[in-house]
Amino acid sequence: MSIGIDHSGRWSATRAARRRRAPRRARRLLVFLLAFGLVAAACGGDDDGGGSGGDGAAADGEPSGTLNLGYFANVTHAPAIIGVEEGLFEDALGDGVEVNYSTFNSGTEASEALLTGSIDATFIGPNPAINAFAESDGAIRIVAGTTSGGAALVVRDGIDSPEDLEGTTLASPDLGNTQDVALRYWLREQGFETDESGGGDVSIAPQDNADTLTTFRDGTIDGAWVPEPWATRLVLEGGGHVLLNETEVWPEGQFVTTHLIVRTDYLEENPEIVRGLIEGLLDAIDTANAEDPAEAQTITNDGIENVTTQRIDDATIQGAWENLEFTPDPIASSLEASKDHAVEVGLLEDVDLEGIYDLTILNEVLAERGLEEVEGL
Repeated sequence: MSIGIDHSGRWSATRAARRRRAPRRARRLLVFLLAFGLVAAACGGDDDGGGSGGDGAAADGEPSGTLNLGYFANVTHAPAIIGVEEGLFEDALGDGVEVNYSTFNSGTEASEALLTGSIDATFIGPNPAINAFAESDGAIRIVAGTTSGGAALVVRDGIDSPEDLEGTTLASPDLGNTQDVALRYWLREQGFETDESGGGDVSIAPQDNADTLTTFRDGTIDGAWVPEPWATRLVLEGGGHVLLNETEVWPEGQFVTTHLIVRTDYLEENPEIVRGLIEGLLDAIDTANAEDPAEAQTITNDGIENVTTQRIDDATIQGAWENLEFTPDPIASSLEASKDHAVEVGLLEDVDLEGIYDLTILNEVLAERGLEEVEGL
């Protein structure tokens, strides 16, 4: 597999590398065209080309330009990974759009790449999206949901209730990230004080998820509020147990974990490209929600391995999958609440989120497919 370096200096899979893998539908279409001698006709004619400016449409009405798309090699980004691995984004966008992929390890990196123009759109968590919107004076828009759920507080033996947490040390992925905010807010509701330096009734130690597995095993920490697949790994490999699944604290058990954001100027200039991206995302969500999830899990695991060179254990990805819901609904109410929680624990200045959603294209595509429309704020 050919590997390139994206604008942020991170390793990223290039479109050319993905094309070598020949998505299944594309292979079937090529065989069909060859059989009837139509390849030359199908490839005939010139498009307007010329990058991603304008309205993103060629003279024949097909999208035209460039899309630089970011995502994470995490199971919580499964629809994004499936879209990349199966060529669903390219299929939906057509040959007139060049798609380049970049992968990131944190929401901060992804949002910085977006705001500096290195990428045009990215799959990302809720709190980094809030921060990007606030810091850029509205330069990003949330255009679709992707994943709900998939986070939990996993603790060691001997901790069986919130009361047992006093004096313990708990980890989160990063100061101010989505799970860090959720942990601090929940502890506050239980009557515990925390601070950013690790003091208080319960000490919070932000650290990389891979380090969390190590420190949990050796007893340096007593538990962690982490996303999948790390919650499942702490149970299966670290001997922990789930004290609280985050679905328990949200109405109907739904809260946004991953959604799709786009630079506002790119959305305004390239609505047809964004439409194709959303169509490809909906196809990927359908694959992720298949009645037999084994194939979707394998595709996702293949994609993670292609980026990280490491594969998730089958039992881990199966366990994590059960805690995730893949949906185009961005669950806007949970984003507003998450923002309020960050403000209450002192990690965010209050910000007005009016205008952060632009679900017009998503709802048009959903309506065309006979699906229920979704709401923003």
